[in-house]
Amino acid sequence: MPQKRSPSSRSRLSEPKAAEEKADQSKLLGLVGYNCRRSYLCILEVYRKRMGKFHLKPVQYSVLALVQSNPNLNQKQLSQTLDIKPPNVATLLDRLEARKLLVRRKDQPDKRFHSLALTPLGLRVFEEAEATVNSLEREATAALSESERGELMRLLQKVFLAG
Repeated sequence: MPQKRSPSSRSRLSEPKAAEEKADQSKLLGLVGYNCRRSYLCILEVYRKRMGKFHLKPVQYSVLALVQSNPNLNQKQLSQTLDIKPPNVATLLDRLEARKLLVRRKDQPDKRFHSLALTPLGLRVFEEAEATVNSLEREATAALSESERGELMRLLQKVFLAG
């Protein structure tokens, strides 16, 4: 049997809740990191919706893009480029290899390294995913003009390439 609400609980339900009001973000909105993170979360939401069919996390897409663009890229170069620790790169590559999207081969000049290559399936998945990523990036940044988008990219790269 449904419980009856007391008159005091009914009045509380009709009052605006403090949790529904926006919090003052003024101390955070002046921080580059906070703004980058909030923007990233908006883009990530669109990414998840549009890229779900490929079952690729953003870092996995990045790996496929780098391998496709850099023939004979090795694990060490990949690790350095994405700033991911080697053991984590190995796990990431294990997952992509298990899905038959890429292969690791012993590097011919230096057998200590594995060069990476996309499989035919990996290339097909990457090309389809790339078209989707390009589209979703435009969608996620639709509030920006082309010149603003270019300027944002330039400024963000200036920050991370200097670090």
